[in-house]
Amino acid sequence: MRALVIFCVIYLSACTSQTPYVLSTRWKDATQPAPMDYADPAAWSALPSRYDAADLVPRKSSLKDEQANAKADVFFIHPTIFTYKPENEYVWNASMTDQALNTRTDSSTILNQATAFNAAGRIFAPRYRQAHYQAFVTPYKEDKEAALDLAYSDVKRAFDYYLAHENKGRPIIIASHSQGTVHATRLMKEYFDGKTLGKQLVAAYIIGIATPKNTFTNIPVCTSPNQTGCFVAYTTFLQGYLPPWHPGTVTELASVNPLTWSTDENFASKEKNIGGVSYGFKYVKEFADAQNHLGILWTNTPYVPGRAFVKLKNWHKADINLYYQNIRENAVLRVNTYLSQK
Repeated sequence: MRALVIFCVIYLSACTSQTPYVLSTRWKDATQPAPMDYADPAAWSALPSRYDAADLVPRKSSLKDEQANAKADVFFIHPTIFTYKPENEYVWNASMTDQALNTRTDSSTILNQATAFNAAGRIFAPRYRQAHYQAFVTPYKEDKEAALDLAYSDVKRAFDYYLAHENKGRPIIIASHSQGTVHATRLMKEYFDGKTLGKQLVAAYIIGIATPKNTFTNIPVCTSPNQTGCFVAYTTFLQGYLPPWHPGTVTELASVNPLTWSTDENFASKEKNIGGVSYGFKYVKEFADAQNHLGILWTNTPYVPGRAFVKLKNWHKADINLYYQNIRENAVLRVNTYLSQK
């Protein structure tokens, strides 16, 4: 029981998440939900024009939401929250009007991840017909592509709406996690990489998916804290652990240490961690250490009471939470650097 309590404390919302449900229906045989108009505020998880989860700051912190005075924008694409047994007829791609799912999304990823950027820019986070977790484990390539294509079509429409009605030439941060990073990567290739809009890119924080260094032609990996026009990527695992898909040798994957903002493999101790966010949206100083290793990010178990009871090897859900305040301050630094160069 004690171990379970501690696990809940440091592994964020894991205790409210069930083992991902396996769909028995093929994508082509499933009913797909209708799209929403992004002129409707209900089509967004977060907008700077209203009070929502993206405006909050962690408990036990002195942080403030700075969106009202921000000179940049953040387009945040959330990860997969649709992992459970579907509760309606939409099984492969979620309905954007599913209020239960929307509540789960807002109280998890928007609260714990998108808020890391509310000191650097105004946050725009679209709802979208997110693909079910099954899209990442199905043996049918056509089902995966169809589900992710539908989801991306919404992200693209949301971004088009944002550009047409909200951007007005402002600098842009692209931020994402997991499934959101799949869509963010595609969006960056289509809108930023070698395109005029690339001049407005402060940086991209495309986290939680193994991303090759050469993913883009004209957008490099960030290798210093104040570099702009670049991208940050990493996936977090326990120190000493290599996931089953890893070849065990040198890879061409991008991994930027969020405590040093370097791609080298030097160890960064927890003392470099200004603050992370634990379960219950609680701010914790010196939460975790970090070290790049063969294209992934290693961390020791977060430094909280009872850490010896936790045996987790994959820290995917906590990719952003572990290094929350360092990401927050770095996003501000990159925006200020970008503005100083204009």
